Amino acid sequence: MSRLGALGNQLYRGEVSYDFVGRAKRWYVISGAVLVISIAALLFLRLTLGIEFRGGAEFQVASPKASESSVLDAVHSAGVNGEIRVQKIGNNTVRAQTEKLTSDQSQQVIDTLAQRFGVNRSDVSSQFIGPSWGQDISKKALRALVFFLVLVMIFLSLYFEWKMAVAAMIALLHDLVITAGIYALVGFEVTPATVIGFLTILGYSLYDTVVVFDKVRENTAGLAGGSRMTYSQAANLAVNQTIVRSLNTSIVALLPIAAILFAGVVLLGAGPLKDLALALFVGVATGTYSSIFVATPLLAGLKEKEPAMQALARRVAARRAGGGKTRATTRGATEVDETSLSEPEVEPAAAGVARGAARPGDRRPASGGARNQPKRGGKSRPGGKKRR
Repeated sequence: MSRLGALGNQLYRGEVSYDFVGRAKRWYVISGAVLVISIAALLFLRLTLGIEFRGGAEFQVASPKASESSVLDAVHSAGVNGEIRVQKIGNNTVRAQTEKLTSDQSQQVIDTLAQRFGVNRSDVSSQFIGPSWGQDISKKALRALVFFLVLVMIFLSLYFEWKMAVAAMIALLHDLVITAGIYALVGFEVTPATVIGFLTILGYSLYDTVVVFDKVRENTAGLAGGSRMTYSQAANLAVNQTIVRSLNTSIVALLPIAAILFAGVVLLGAGPLKDLALALFVGVATGTYSSIFVATPLLAGLKEKEPAMQALARRVAARRAGGGKTRATTRGATEVDETSLSEPEVEPAAAGVARGAARPGDRRPASGGARNQPKRGGKSRPGGKKRR
């Protein structure tokens, strides 16, 4: 068995454990810092919306002579003012995006690019998108997102409970804000492919969280009626039992996404692959993090406020204080050994058992009843005499 497999078995059985839930404040500080940076990037740097959302004109010219600076000069010389975004795509193709142009201005840009770089007019591709189309798509996407979140909230509340649904939604919003903030920081354009990536993040983040929560529910079934461990300890055990699965799934998912991101950024330079891959890569990584370090600690914090769970915590603490032997299941959290806390053994005489009663596992007959038992090979007669 590999070391990772052996470690997974030890984590599942509780032989090796890490106190994820007990260190919740540490994870909240880390997530809070990243969220502050992401929100600041969204407020001050803002997202770079693609032409599909802001509207305008786009021109692409394929020529070995084309460079970002030369294409920018050519578009300016065609009489286009305002914001112009120029980006190199691949080895020989350069893309220029402008604000909305008239038909005559568009034809002038195409002619200028063709003459400047010595290509035919047909080699200069162009597309024009009105701003109303982008605004309409944005409103529909936002409406679909809100509708999706409401349905997921209802489903998780029915399948688990409302506190699990709240924790899952907070973790999901955590992933979306961080991913959007990274887009603002790196300056990648938000295109329809980016929206597809964001929707994929929603599904993956919820999937990983549901896997952990399902194990939490299994570990905490009937927990309030005993005094074996607290809710936080049972939830932490569930995280340790599922962490290897979560990491394996995430690594397998991130490897092909990283290859797509490399191809989109290094080989192609721009396009749907780059826009989709960045959203997927960041979303999958943050989704794995949030399901372990954000969702489960949040759930444990909400549950520990319940009166039943507070009473359970007091019983567990009292049982430990009573001298029960414990065995470590997490750093800083222990699981009570039930056998060590059982009632002391009672002597047979004190328990009302006849003197000489056989103990479990002793094949000898009880001394108190041996007189009334017949010996082998003979039949008993009244008075205890045998028939000769």
